[in-house]
Amino acid sequence: MSDPLKPESKKGNVIDADIYKSSNDGTSQSFPPAIPAATVVLLRDSDDGINILMLRKNPKIGFGGMWVFPGGRIDPDDYPANGDEELAARTAAARETKEEAGVDIDPEHFIQFAQWTPPAITQKRFETSFFAARAPDQLEVTIDGQEIHEHQWVNPAQAIKMRDNGEIDLVAPTWVTLYTLSQHSNVDDLLAHFDSTPVGVYQTRADKSGATDRVVMWAGDAGYDTWDASVDGPRHRLTMMKNRFVFEGSF
Repeated sequence: MSDPLKPESKKGNVIDADIYKSSNDGTSQSFPPAIPAATVVLLRDSDDGINILMLRKNPKIGFGGMWVFPGGRIDPDDYPANGDEELAARTAAARETKEEAGVDIDPEHFIQFAQWTPPAITQKRFETSFFAARAPDQLEVTIDGQEIHEHQWVNPAQAIKMRDNGEIDLVAPTWVTLYTLSQHSNVDDLLAHFDSTPVGVYQTRADKSGATDRVVMWAGDAGYDTWDASVDGPRHRLTMMKNRFVFEGSF
């Protein structure tokens, strides 16, 4: 059986991973609020360290052809009677995992580690809660071939290398998540880290200075307030070059 993360899995698909190319600073026009969404990173230990479940989106839908974690928008039915937003996000992430991968998992054990919001853009944007959870011991992944076309368990650092080699496509939130995961060697240590660390808030701003490579920044970066990546000072950004992504977090 061929490895679904190999280049042939994208043959014939033209994928645009630059979701920030139409970003706007929001001062010249108004945009509708971001759509609430949630995703969960399923984790398991392996001989090569942590492995995570990744899914490849149908090339014909939103984020088509990208490798992502299970997740999607929060539906009205995901909200409890009291309107608790965190519980709704947990419920949505678990529901989407069941729908996309056929995996049942208890959202009570999810640990939220990040909240991502893209800049105002002309296309739909999602404000996404990122959770992490240990994968069930007995787990069989089943995809429907409709919304999700392929799946794979992969080491985070290896997934980053594969993106650099042009074998898979990742959007910035997925890449930064993989980078974060790659700093840990086992699931227990990673979950303990997330459980003891404040949720990372990523209100993304894209560089407006006209730099050749796409740069996205978050609070703490010297260029964040002015949307200008050329400003000297502390760094909290991702530079997305063709052959590699570079994360800087010096603050």
